[in-house]
Amino acid sequence: MDEETDLRWMRYALTLAQQAAQQEEVPVGAVIVRDNVVIGEGWNRPVTTSDPTAHAEVVALRDAATRIGNYRLTGATLYVTLEPCLMCAGAMVHARIGRLVFGACDPKRGAINSTTHAFETQGLNHRVELEGGVLAEESAALLQGFFRVRRGE
Repeated sequence: MDEETDLRWMRYALTLAQQAAQQEEVPVGAVIVRDNVVIGEGWNRPVTTSDPTAHAEVVALRDAATRIGNYRLTGATLYVTLEPCLMCAGAMVHARIGRLVFGACDPKRGAINSTTHAFETQGLNHRVELEGGVLAEESAALLQGFFRVRRGE
C-alpha cells in the first residue's frame, strides 16, 4: 500500500476510536479494508458489552467476517490505532489478515513489537505483513487525553 492510503484509513480508524471514547471505552478504533473498500469496522466495547474479547480489532474482524460471509479475510488490511494485544494478534492470524497497520505502540500489552513479537511465533501457518507507527502521535494523544480525563487531571 502507499503512504496516502495508509494515512486515509488510519484517520478513519481514529474516528472510530472517538466513538469508543464517547461510550467511555478506551479509545481504540479498527477498520478492515480490502481492495480499498471497508469490509469491517469496530471500536473497543468490552465495558459496554461485558465482553472481555470485544477489543476494536476483534469487533472489526467479526464485522468483516459477517459482511463477506467468510472468516478468512485474505488480502485484507487491518488498521488499528493501538498496537494489538496477543489475543488480537492471534485472531488476525486465524482470520488470515494480509497486513496490519497500527498507530501507537502499547508498551504494557502490545504483542507485535513491544512485549513480544507474536507474528514471528514459530509454527504459525500464516504470516501477517506489518507497518507500525502510522499516525502514532495522534493515536497516542487520543489515548492520553482519555486517561487524563479519567484521572481528573
